[in-house]
Amino acid sequence: MSEWDFLHDMHDRGYSADQILEASGCGYNLYEFDPENFGYSSDEWEVIDNDSSEYVPETNPELEAIFEELVHVAEAHYSLTNRYLQIWGELGELYAEIEYGIQRHKPCTKGSDGKLGNDFIEIKTISPEKTTDEVRVKRAGNFNKLLIVKISQDFTFQAQLIARKSLAEGDGKYARASWNQEQQK
Repeated sequence: MSEWDFLHDMHDRGYSADQILEASGCGYNLYEFDPENFGYSSDEWEVIDNDSSEYVPETNPELEAIFEELVHVAEAHYSLTNRYLQIWGELGELYAEIEYGIQRHKPCTKGSDGKLGNDFIEIKTISPEKTTDEVRVKRAGNFNKLLIVKISQDFTFQAQLIARKSLAEGDGKYARASWNQEQQK
């Protein structure tokens, strides 16, 4: 584990963004931190089940309601017209904000779509209309991680977070990432 990989592991274990920020600011690695060196007895420790799968970031309930309404409208429109509304990118970004706690940048910010802790995140959405499970991302972008949001024909959402270093190297303007690509946390 590199010097700062523990911060990503903290996120995976369900630590809040504030806890991760504090750990990065202090520079302590939770695997090397021994509370007994600071006068705390292990007899006094409270056992906490910190399963990251149960971690749900705090989100604005109004934003969740808007997201659900947009998905409902998109489903209803498709049922009525057999045509999809072209709002995939916005739905993908809203999903990322709600499910991952990503704080989106202001509109038209270049380089990335938002931040998660200290990571800049680029969000790409795979719509049900796409024939391949692949996205293209600009190599010149300022992002550490790529979040691919996949929306199925029944309007269910899934996402994969991929480290930039896991993207194929090359000289072209764009890098390609596929849904099946190995996730890097």
